[in-house]
Amino acid sequence: MSDELADFGEFVQANLPGLLRYGHALTGNPHDAADLVQTVLEKIGSRWTHVQRKAADPLAYIRRAMANAHISRWRRLRRENLVAELPEQRTDEPVDPFEHEPLWQALRELPPRQRAVIVLRYYEGLSEAEIASSLGISAGTVKSQASKAIASLRTKIGSVSGGRDQR
Repeated sequence: MSDELADFGEFVQANLPGLLRYGHALTGNPHDAADLVQTVLEKIGSRWTHVQRKAADPLAYIRRAMANAHISRWRRLRRENLVAELPEQRTDEPVDPFEHEPLWQALRELPPRQRAVIVLRYYEGLSEAEIASSLGISAGTVKSQASKAIASLRTKIGSVSGGRDQR
């Protein structure tokens, strides 16, 4: 049993920075990314030997689990909660350096699946087949989601830049 834990520990140590970057791109901030990675690794760690036996690529399996967990969380939290009074605004929180970056804002506004496809394709450099396998969707769905996301990003970035075509 200790060998299994050592293997999982080594896997996490080797892949944690990349998983945190992927989580940051999915969630839009480093704090939610760390929570997402921790939640998924906690679930996977308890059945690591099963994951190694069943998954051809454990890293792709974990990325898919992260994307699914993020989408599930997003669906749970998107319900509107009405309150009688607004909560107090905290001013001492650190500012995200990408908060006012147009591309980052546009990426955050994409639906979760489109964002996952764009992040896996252009940030992680995966092929359409690898993305399809990682997210458990067809290659055609990957292509359509990427096309819709790119069109949306172009529209949003174009409106921010004043419609200038910068080629």
